Amino acid sequence: MTEHHPPPETRTSRLRALLPDLSPWHSSPDFRRMWIAGLVTVFGGFLTFIAVPLQLKELTGSTLAVGAVGAVELVPLIVFGLYGGALADALDRRKLILWTEAGLGVLSGMLLLNTLLPHPMIWPLYVVAALVSALTGLQRPALQAIVPRIVPHEQLPAAIALNSMRWQIGAIAGPSLAGVVIAFAGLQWAYFLDVVSFAVSVALAVGLAPSPASHDAEKPSLRGILEGARYAWSRKELLGTYAVDMAAMFFAYPTAIFPFLADDLDATWALGLMYAAGAVGSLVVSLTSGWVSRVHRHGRMVVLAAAAWGLAMAVAGWLHNIWLVLLFLAVAGGSDMVSGLFRSAMWDQTIPDELRGRLAGIELLSYSVGPQLGQVRAGGMAALTNVRASVWTGGLACVASVGLLALSLPKLMSYDERTDEHALRMRAKRAEVAEAA
Repeated sequence: MTEHHPPPETRTSRLRALLPDLSPWHSSPDFRRMWIAGLVTVFGGFLTFIAVPLQLKELTGSTLAVGAVGAVELVPLIVFGLYGGALADALDRRKLILWTEAGLGVLSGMLLLNTLLPHPMIWPLYVVAALVSALTGLQRPALQAIVPRIVPHEQLPAAIALNSMRWQIGAIAGPSLAGVVIAFAGLQWAYFLDVVSFAVSVALAVGLAPSPASHDAEKPSLRGILEGARYAWSRKELLGTYAVDMAAMFFAYPTAIFPFLADDLDATWALGLMYAAGAVGSLVVSLTSGWVSRVHRHGRMVVLAAAAWGLAMAVAGWLHNIWLVLLFLAVAGGSDMVSGLFRSAMWDQTIPDELRGRLAGIELLSYSVGPQLGQVRAGGMAALTNVRASVWTGGLACVASVGLLALSLPKLMSYDERTDEHALRMRAKRAEVAEAA
């Protein structure tokens, strides 16, 4: 019997269909600048992310003192994230990105100066951590809101995948680089390299085209923030994306107890791999994300991927073999990546530009507060029961809560970007702008 093999060009086209869609990189010079700047900043950020808790450990020897960093970061992120969303709608988004990036570089310089003192002080570490959180809250809505302006409407899913891939590369390689630099050169070099990374990103941001507010933009105010919240509430499919993500992170984000899980598995050597596994899974999805642009039922994919995240976490909590645990942590990370891609696609393709910043501030809360509360849940549940029960019950609770949300929010499940009125309106508006230009 003669075997039939697909012609080489067919196999090549199938492979290309899986590879990341690079069209935003080719079509938008501003997207290229922001992508490169973001990659540099991610590596620099992980240097400081590792250095600050390590320095606190060396200065205090207290686990409570190290854990308190997260506490001082949470409130500024919430407050300034909402205000940053209002600023992103009222100011030139390029200028907001540029000045906050420069401010973050100055704060890294303060950490460097403190480390160079004969006796480094403890309080600046907390103050800088809070200020960094505040500036990050101001900047992220503008970073997210500017993307629909610099990338064609139909290329937004591809741009989201490329930006996610950039972060995942940093999340995998950044901690390793930080460990080597700190071990062989010292904390001061970690902070110095972070300052250099911000200098590079600022230089790249200077070259971005202006992104001014619309002519009828209002000044930042509580009323404006509430207007954005009312719009989000009126869009039940958007509300569903926030709720699904919050539920998934609250019930199935057990990273705080990974050190205890590693002990339970008698695999303390694998703790770093446990933290990196999710990013590896996410990176695999990003590297094979060519299919994303061909999926149109975004809400359904958000729900299915969030449920898969919870199920994978539950299985990881049941297993006793460390390699299988790592495998399912990677599966969970890949599932979360899929959910994130389609959440972002729904946001970027349907939210009006004049509300984009304020809604980005709300989105920042949905994907940052959830993990913080999830770590509290995981630690409390582990204290009441045990580590494994905390992981697997959280995973199952995630699946159940996501299922209930899907049943109670039919607009989320029926969303189709080809027929949704908001997506069609945004597509038509951007076509008008492009034609006028």
